[in-house]
Amino acid sequence: MMTPKELHARRTERTRYQIKRKARGRARLSVYRSGANIYAQVIDDAQGKTLASASTLDADLRKTLRTGADKKAAVAVGKLVAERAKKAGVTQVVFDRGGYVYHGRVKELAEAAREAGLYF
Repeated sequence: MMTPKELHARRTERTRYQIKRKARGRARLSVYRSGANIYAQVIDDAQGKTLASASTLDADLRKTLRTGADKKAAVAVGKLVAERAKKAGVTQVVFDRGGYVYHGRVKELAEAAREAGLYF
């Protein structure tokens, strides 16, 4: 029997494989969430470079957020990563939920990034 960690790794790899196949040259908005924080990166897989990133550990957000592990924090990170991606010249991305269910913090981050101008 596989452990929950191994099952999550399989879901992550399966999701990432499908996303890379269907990306058609677009950058990937990757999400990682832990129990205490949430992180987002815009990655160009063709060059293997991170174009923009944001997390609840950023100094700007830490001052304004009560905790890094709630939906308000995810909304703030989504807006910040979208702003930074637009500065880097990226407007279209594919969303990589990283094996997490599209629910709760992951969904809030995605919707905030859409509202801030990223198209996916």
